[in-house]
Amino acid sequence: MLKRFIRYYRPHRLIFWLDMFAALGVAVIGVLYPMVTRRMLNDYIPQKEYKMIAIMGAVLLGVYLARMGFNFFMQYYGHVMGVRMQKQMRADLFGHIETLPYSFFDNNETGSLMSRLTNDLFDVSELAHHGPENLIISAISVVVSFVYLCTINWGLTLIIFACTPFLLTISLLLRRKMRSAFKRSRQSVAEINASVEGSISGIRVTKAFNNSEKEEEKFDVGNQKFVAARTDAYRAMGQFHSATTFITDVFNVVILVAGGFFLYSRQIGLGDYSAFVVSIHLFISPVMTLINFMEQYQDGVTGFERFVEIMDTPSEMDSAGATDMGRAEGKIEFRDVTYAYDGKHDVLNGVNLNIEAGKKFALVGPSGGGKTTICHLIPHFYDVSNGGIFIDGREIHSITLRSLRQNIGIVQQDVYLFNSSIRENILYGRLDATDEEIYEAAKRANIHDYILSLPDGYETQIGERGVKLSGGQKQRLSIARVFLKDPPILILDEATSALDNATEIQIQKALDELCRGRTTLVVAHRLSTVKNADEIAVIENGKITEQGTHTELVALGGKYAALYRMQFRDLED
Repeated sequence: MLKRFIRYYRPHRLIFWLDMFAALGVAVIGVLYPMVTRRMLNDYIPQKEYKMIAIMGAVLLGVYLARMGFNFFMQYYGHVMGVRMQKQMRADLFGHIETLPYSFFDNNETGSLMSRLTNDLFDVSELAHHGPENLIISAISVVVSFVYLCTINWGLTLIIFACTPFLLTISLLLRRKMRSAFKRSRQSVAEINASVEGSISGIRVTKAFNNSEKEEEKFDVGNQKFVAARTDAYRAMGQFHSATTFITDVFNVVILVAGGFFLYSRQIGLGDYSAFVVSIHLFISPVMTLINFMEQYQDGVTGFERFVEIMDTPSEMDSAGATDMGRAEGKIEFRDVTYAYDGKHDVLNGVNLNIEAGKKFALVGPSGGGKTTICHLIPHFYDVSNGGIFIDGREIHSITLRSLRQNIGIVQQDVYLFNSSIRENILYGRLDATDEEIYEAAKRANIHDYILSLPDGYETQIGERGVKLSGGQKQRLSIARVFLKDPPILILDEATSALDNATEIQIQKALDELCRGRTTLVVAHRLSTVKNADEIAVIENGKITEQGTHTELVALGGKYAALYRMQFRDLED
């Protein structure tokens, strides 16, 4: 994992090494003050060398000006480097998420993914910036200060140094506990984000049913989990800091007692002892910096682990030997297809279908029977468990995903529109389309005149998920998008079931135009929309139980006939 982290430094090598040079300068300059202090106490002040005292003061002032420059570089350019690394990680993560299969999004909430793209990567970038700086400054300061303290009095230095293992031992013992606690804390933040995203997305439903209190209760559950996880994290952090602070306080006691004995036995002079007391902070401060760095380290490592967890999720890949199919004719075959979402319970069981190119084929039946699953299998959103699906005689595994999906247009009940203009939403069907092609697609979807009636026309912003449009208008836009794509295969998955009868009749005209000349698979509960299909199949419990034309199925007197009589009994009466 370390190699993967270091890889993000490579584009920023110059800034990184300059940042390390600045950190080195800060570490070296930090040692000068006690060295000058010792020389003044032992030589310049007792010998009243006022000129040297002034020179040393000027030297220190100049050195501190240099340190100010080094600190500015680290704070500014170091953070810029961290932000750029964060940008690259976020781009890699978002790009990888775009390649993940449908099943990944079935099991991961949007809010949780957003947390990994934002909060987690911010902590990673902070570690990327401050981590090397803290390590180099602290390491150099510890080594240099130890050597310098030995030049003052090696015996007293060894006594102080002997206390360090206790500090390190406690840090190692408590580090693992703190790391685990912070990981749980981060997971709880992701859960809150997911809860908030879901509640805000469904705010209109919440208001319609007066269920604000219920949403608050659901949010409070996640909030309480966050408090509990964060409390554990702070407890671990409190134990870590209090224990390590106690050990560093013991350093002061040791210096006082041991230094007193060394002074009493004349093994150290008062000037050297004073310099030693001043210089000991050169040793303790970087040790404390390393200890405090552990907290940032835990956040950064935990964030990067969560980043790697998604990056290691296998992408949706073309099968070995898959090739571009070009423009399909549109013949679809299911040969003994079995599929189970969880790998255990079959949603489809031995399904066989044969849809000729250019024909309209309808699927009807009770909810949960497997109709939508069939729609998802044709574009290869999921892999079949057994059997095979063929387009123009080619098994879909032998076709590249891009070329397969380029030949398929989908209009669903739940229309998704982006928070942008009408033009951009239609253009999503084919990004290289001209304005004339966009207008033609809108005309064929019977929404061009409505768009022109808007003050901003095609540049009208439609809001999140098209909230500023009616259900029928949103559906027309989705139809225009498919018109622009112009696929030979069309899937209509409950495309009009959420619309009122008057709107459905208008939309159906646009759909009839869209279906002309294409192989069309229609999923519908309203049998009025499928009466004219070339063939109709009834699917129940993952199996096709009846198949034929509308007239044949009504005459058969089975499930389809019962559904038909139930929906049209008033009309028959």
